[in-house]
Amino acid sequence: MLKRLFSTRGHALPTTTTNEAGGRAYAFSPEHALAQYALTGTVHNTFYATAEDQLSTVLALAGAVSPEFVAKTALYCRTHGFMKDVPALLVAYLAKADVKLMSAVFPAVIDNGKMLRNFVQIVRSGAVGRKSLGTAPKRAARTWFASRAPEVIFRQSTGQSPSMADVLKLVRPSPALASGAKDTMREALYGYLIGKDVDSAALPPNVQAFETFKSDTEASVPDVPFEMLTALSLTKEHWKQIARTMSWTQTRMNLNTLLRNGVFEDEEMVRLVEGRLKDAAAIRRAKAFPYQLLAAFRAAGGEMPRRITAALEDALEIATENVPTITGKLYICPDVSGSMGSPVTGHRKGATSAVRCVDVAGLLAASLLRRNPDAELLAFSDDVVKMPRPLNPRDTVMTNARYLASLPTGLAGRGTACSAPLRHLNEKGARGDIVVVVSDNQSWADFARSPGAASRTRGTAMAEEWERFRTRNPTAKLVLIDLQPNATTQVQTRADVLNIGGFSDSVFVLVSLFANGEVGAGAEHLVENIQSQSLTN
Repeated sequence: MLKRLFSTRGHALPTTTTNEAGGRAYAFSPEHALAQYALTGTVHNTFYATAEDQLSTVLALAGAVSPEFVAKTALYCRTHGFMKDVPALLVAYLAKADVKLMSAVFPAVIDNGKMLRNFVQIVRSGAVGRKSLGTAPKRAARTWFASRAPEVIFRQSTGQSPSMADVLKLVRPSPALASGAKDTMREALYGYLIGKDVDSAALPPNVQAFETFKSDTEASVPDVPFEMLTALSLTKEHWKQIARTMSWTQTRMNLNTLLRNGVFEDEEMVRLVEGRLKDAAAIRRAKAFPYQLLAAFRAAGGEMPRRITAALEDALEIATENVPTITGKLYICPDVSGSMGSPVTGHRKGATSAVRCVDVAGLLAASLLRRNPDAELLAFSDDVVKMPRPLNPRDTVMTNARYLASLPTGLAGRGTACSAPLRHLNEKGARGDIVVVVSDNQSWADFARSPGAASRTRGTAMAEEWERFRTRNPTAKLVLIDLQPNATTQVQTRADVLNIGGFSDSVFVLVSLFANGEVGAGAEHLVENIQSQSLTN
């Protein structure tokens, strides 16, 4: 094992493919590639790939691995990565490939109304090879309805294409209780949602309150998702009532809506929302990703009260509290090249994220710097970017993330050369213990500065530079954090190299485990984590 693993010291292995930018790259195993797409993909257009390309790739990868691994990937990426699109796609794929495995993971992956509608939409589209739900998927969907109280089903019934009414008509869940007795409230709700005339007295209390408010806006605002109320004539006082009952996530996502409707003209409401946003327990319960707070901060306009935006900064500090302290000399290398200006969740019609890959790279880098103030930061594009001023590790994470995202993107065609920071360190003869690179991993401009280098190696430029760095620092480790759905890497996974896909705060945990030697030598840790998932109900 050791002989094979280190036999290429000083010279990188030949590349096995090209990446989407046309540069040299190493292909992931089908299992690793599928996991990468599941943790980063939203099946929307990115800088290099269309939504159709991503869909085709995910389905091809699913076909190249075992159905069991597909099921475990869907489970892991929903329960650990909190992704939506690709896990729903994988469960839909299993509806044709292995209905027993589909049934096993359905309850944990299709865990709310949005996920149920996603699943039904994907199956009906024909993308996975069938257009009808079939017996097993219908049974799983009926169990979904039966396992939820009528009040919960109503709260999760927002959304279209398909609507919850469409799903009900397709699935036809029974309103009967497990004992066989008729559930009058459930029967009335199902009829109400599909537009039938029903006895209003039999409806769940929250539906009755909603209907009362629709006919009399002087009544109390019902405890329903506020999206159900926005088509009504709401007053400022109504919006204040809504704001008081919003969850932490609803508040974070709808600050501009509250601002437009005059809620923040009331100082008491500013204090209430401020306190909610920076409530540490609420942030943890919401499982908030740091980038979600960055998105809220970026979306807040100049008219937003300063106390609200400051609360978002405080919340971000809390959301990144598990960032590790790393022993040894650390180099942090965020990619600020042109392609990093792409939205991190892809281009979505009418719903494109304001957060770009470069914002997330800056956020991850700034978070690591906060906990590791002696680290050296090397932003790069086609070369290492000279920063107008050094970062102050004691500044807020938000401040430093915004500064990194504002750096110039380089001169040589705004290209990406993932080898640039390692080349810079090698030219200096630098010593170090761990190098963390945050990028979209689409390196192609590496040989532009020294064209002759391309003919001297069959590996990627980054792999060659890493071998040079390791010759001087034999115990050093390299972490490649890839923010976009890709099936390739610039340096292959092995004992000293870890490839990570995604941008949740769990990335920090994995970096810490790897830096401290708790990830097995040569192991593809992500694949191992997925393989360890239990599929028993």
